[in-house]
Amino acid sequence: MLTWSMLCFPLLGAVAGILAGLLGIGGGIVLVTALVWLLPLYGVPQDAAMHTALATALASIILTGLSSARAHHLRGSVLWHSVAWMLPGVLLGGWLGSWLAVLLDGDVLRYCVVAYCGVVGTQLLLSRTPEASGDAVVPTGPGLSGAGVGIGALSSIVGIGGGGMTVPLLVWLGVSPVRAVGTSSACGVFVAFAAAAGYALQAPADVVPGVSWGYVYLPGAIGIALASVFAAPYGTRIAHAISGATLKRVFALFLYLVGASLLLL
Repeated sequence: MLTWSMLCFPLLGAVAGILAGLLGIGGGIVLVTALVWLLPLYGVPQDAAMHTALATALASIILTGLSSARAHHLRGSVLWHSVAWMLPGVLLGGWLGSWLAVLLDGDVLRYCVVAYCGVVGTQLLLSRTPEASGDAVVPTGPGLSGAGVGIGALSSIVGIGGGGMTVPLLVWLGVSPVRAVGTSSACGVFVAFAAAAGYALQAPADVVPGVSWGYVYLPGAIGIALASVFAAPYGTRIAHAISGATLKRVFALFLYLVGASLLLL
């Protein structure tokens, strides 16, 4: 078990990092799915596995998102003015979502994740990719802050950095897909921070055995995060090398596969 413990979380982190750079999602969905299966092997009670998977994935996304956002920033694909308008909303929404999730049953949370994957995947497949509108499209305004509340809350409940909602929103507003992914990566850092803190501080006492902080299983979060930091720039390179329409199809297929895998739990 020691060898497996040393390898499984960094391997998950590498996958999450690539997905963060490629899709702007922090790899949260795939992490949640894998952790629900793995955490009971480390002594996490089955009835706490879903909450712990969500909290641990979100905690790891903080560093993953930072690495991905930095890589996108260096390529000029983070719209920081848009991030600033979304910031208050995603922080508030991330905290409120974690508060609600702590009150919900694990199976309810699992079906929330499945439904999210299906809805967002379908939306991406059916939506049209807008014509390139140039770098001047930088959405701002109170409406973006309001959207951030909903994005932060739902992201907290399904264990993601919000890319599945932020990316389609920004694309709909006229931002090119690759810049939507870069901006989403930056927003995801703040979503993950607020949500992970909520899961840690609002969890019942001693609900997760071993080295943990509330629902956050620290060995998993740290192992995943450290590996993902090095992997995220590779996903960013791929994102800049393929077309926006292809990026959307990859995103949609990924969401369908993850949703189907959760139904098998």
